Order: sequence, then structure tokens, then C-alpha cells
Amino acid sequence: MSESWINMDSKVVAVTGGGSGIGAAIVAGLREAGATAVVIDVAVDTQLADAADARVRADITKADEIEAAFAAIEERFGRIDGLVNNAGINLPRLLVDVVGAHPEYELSEKSFDLMFDVNVKGAFFAAQAAARRMIAAGSGVIINVTSEAGLEGSQGQSAYSATKGALNGFTRSWGKELSPLGLRVVGVAPGINEPTGLTSPAYNEALAYTRGTTPDKLNTDYKKVIPLGRPSKHSEVADLVVYLLSDRASYITGTTYAVTGGKSRG
Repeated sequence: MSESWINMDSKVVAVTGGGSGIGAAIVAGLREAGATAVVIDVAVDTQLADAADARVRADITKADEIEAAFAAIEERFGRIDGLVNNAGINLPRLLVDVVGAHPEYELSEKSFDLMFDVNVKGAFFAAQAAARRMIAAGSGVIINVTSEAGLEGSQGQSAYSATKGALNGFTRSWGKELSPLGLRVVGVAPGINEPTGLTSPAYNEALAYTRGTTPDKLNTDYKKVIPLGRPSKHSEVADLVVYLLSDRASYITGTTYAVTGGKSRG
């Protein structure tokens, strides 16, 4: 690994929501590149003895749990070189359910708070805990996984889009604050991703309703909406994240990259 172009040997990177989906692909990509990738996820058991399968259970909406997670990582590995703010939740909701057939798919305070707690507050807690340690070391990288929805907006996903837009704002602002201290902050905004079997029928039903269609007709013809004609692979998002975390991307900070196959304006 030490002879590779990307060379992530000796780097320790925490990945929130690293137990599944894009997060798991990022963890795999980091480990393949030689890094120690630590999963922070509410759905895993803590295991730090094995660097090849390092993970810490934590609820990112709880500041004390996040602080404890980073303290444990630092104690075990002696450093934290990177954070990937990947954990997130999306509940498709209409601002107003004009039809009135499914009031549960109208945006409520509960669903609004849940998305902002996980997607925004959780990213803030993790970034603050990581940045304190990186500043002390004089270097580090924070990657915020946002979304095309945060760049373009999305029908039936206004609150989710707003949370991802907030991450884009964090990226620009934290880049200005932290870059003079030796840290870089970069955003990565995926678009439509490959199906993995992790998407629940309830999510598809909600999204279809908010868009006035049925689940079987969601995203059935990608060539009409994506210039490259297909969804992205999770590994393609992960490849960019690994590169941005590496020293090869040493002059990149305060900006967000769209990974959307040409679908968004970037």
C-alpha cells in the first residue's frame, strides 16, 4: 500500500454512518488505500481492537456520545487525520399535502426535527469533536457528504434538501475558518445512486406519493434524466472521497463536488 499513488498509509479516518450504503463503500475504499477507517454508527457494536474492522457505536445526535467516540479513537490509534460526515436520513415529505390522501407524508415538526438533528446537528457535533483534535495536530480533512438535492432542490424532499444545503454552507464556512489552521473541508454531493436493497418500501411509497406517481415508476428511465445514462456506483463516490482525503488533494478546500453523472449544474 505504501507504494500506491494515493498512499493513505498511517492515516486514521472516522466515517459516520459507515455501516451501510455509501458510508460502507467509503470505509472499504479507505481500507483498500491503506488507511485505518473507523466506522461511527448507531447500528454497530464497538470494536477497536482490530484496526481492520474498527468501529464505534454512537448516536451522532448526542454530543456526549460523539465526543466519547472520538476520544476512544484517539486513545486507540493516537491520531485522527480525517472525518467523513456521511450519516444522514431522508424522509420524503410535502410542504402541503393538497390531495390529502396521506397526511403522514406532509412535513411535520417531528420529521423536520429528525432530519435536521441527524443531518445537520450530527455533522456539527462530529466536525467539532474532530476539528479540535486536528487543530491540535496542525492538519486534517473533513468531508461533508451532501447531496444533489442540496444543490438543486428536490420535489417532495424540501427539508432533506435544506439539510444538505446547510452542509454545503458548513463546507464553505468551515473551509474559510479552518484552512488557515492547516485543515481542509470539502463537500461531496452524490446524485441518484445504484439500488442496494437497503431502501425500504415505505421510503419508495412516500417518495412516489410526494411526486404524484407510484413506486414502480420511480427512476425507471435514467437515460432521460442523467447524461451518463445510469445511477452512480457507491464505489465511484467513495473513490472521490478517498482522493479528497489524501495529500494528493492538498490544495482543495471550501468547495463541494457534484457526483451526479452530469445531471446537476455542480
